[in-house]
Amino acid sequence: MNYKKMTNEDFSFLKALVGNENVTVLNDIEKDFAHDELGTVVSFPEAHVIVKEKNQVQMIMKYAYEYNIPVTVRGSGTGLVGACVPLFGGILLDTSKMNRIIELDKTNLTLRVEPGVLLLDIYECVEKEGLFYAPDPGEKTATIGGNISTNAGGMRAIKYGVTREWVRGLEVITPDGELIKLGGKVVKNSTGYGLKDLIIGSEGTLGIIVEATLKLIPKPKKTISLLVPFKNREDAIAAAPRLIMDHVIPTAVEFLEKQSLQYSEEFLGKKIPHNNFEAYLLISYDGNNEIAIQEDIEIASSLCVNKYNAIDVFLVDTEERRSSVWNVRGGFLEAIKASTSEIDECDVVLPRSNIGAFLEYVRELSQEIGVRIPYFGHVGDGNLHIYFCKDNLSDAMWKEKVSKGFNLMYEKAFTYGGLVSGEHGIGYAKREYMQKLLGGKQMEIMKGIKKSFDPKNILNPGKVI
Repeated sequence: MNYKKMTNEDFSFLKALVGNENVTVLNDIEKDFAHDELGTVVSFPEAHVIVKEKNQVQMIMKYAYEYNIPVTVRGSGTGLVGACVPLFGGILLDTSKMNRIIELDKTNLTLRVEPGVLLLDIYECVEKEGLFYAPDPGEKTATIGGNISTNAGGMRAIKYGVTREWVRGLEVITPDGELIKLGGKVVKNSTGYGLKDLIIGSEGTLGIIVEATLKLIPKPKKTISLLVPFKNREDAIAAAPRLIMDHVIPTAVEFLEKQSLQYSEEFLGKKIPHNNFEAYLLISYDGNNEIAIQEDIEIASSLCVNKYNAIDVFLVDTEERRSSVWNVRGGFLEAIKASTSEIDECDVVLPRSNIGAFLEYVRELSQEIGVRIPYFGHVGDGNLHIYFCKDNLSDAMWKEKVSKGFNLMYEKAFTYGGLVSGEHGIGYAKREYMQKLLGGKQMEIMKGIKKSFDPKNILNPGKVI
């Protein structure tokens, strides 16, 4: 691609626009800004630029469009597929300081935020007002702009849906520097093509999110979790869809195995109660009627023990127990990373009915190719997180085994009706697998959409398509 190599003239323009202290260039750029959290994709920008206002983003994009300079947007850098890595150099546009909460509208139940606001800050802002933003991705220090760009999911997706269902409106800077407004505070919208929903999940390839209007609801007054042990993984996995079919939809249904628990417990130095079983479901219910929730708990407990072969049901009803169990669950990724020298990850999503058979194949694959492959998942919505661990393999052997293993794993997932990603996105790392799944026609349509938004292909080039 015929991109302009940046010069001192370009750097001077950026420094004059945002201030010298907000621009770092060439060899002065820290390595942290050349990769995301997983670190499997590495490439340095020519300029790291921190922006604080949407007009700065507009001016940078007008300049980049005129001179054909690639621009890649970055928030907290917590992604896992290389989506925020500047493959072709150019400008790394850092929106982490665009972190104002602009407006909490209690009448319309919306929250207007800039893209650099952290997920944990959104929770803190709305929950003290008795309101609730439901998407619950594992990384709470991710920015909302990144969540929207990947259509992040999380543990509560089974009941409340993914990020897409919680975005009412967006303000977006196009690659040529125009500001467009998509949606707003309205509940319904049948006004033309759903451009807002094209931006959501587009991983920064179509436009730059500079403001978002999020949907809120009243905060559920009560939440209770159940820790349900089983004698084997097969019974635990089979119980999840049966529980959903036989009873009300839970807030979350997580699948835990002894091996993943041990990684996390050792890493955190904390143990969950009743940690001596082979497999578990961690199930949550929430709502406003305490009597109704208690009834849900009783029915779910009875079904698990009497129909689904559970060994017991333990109530996670105190703050101490809740913190213990959910913190250990939340530490799985960091614990697996700490157990080895390098990891690669996929978040394949499948129909719930095929999860058991697919995970059996993953265990067989681990033996076949000689790679340790721990996993866990949101079994309630079919989204699995599967990790290849390098351990003592040489770099060459690691690369060979990851390539072979991922190809075989995705081929199997596709035969079960699975998709490449449930919530982490495609970025650079998963492009080839998506192309194999979707085929020529869908890829042609997606390339056409990209060209309509970004005819010069300067916005996050090399990602998704």
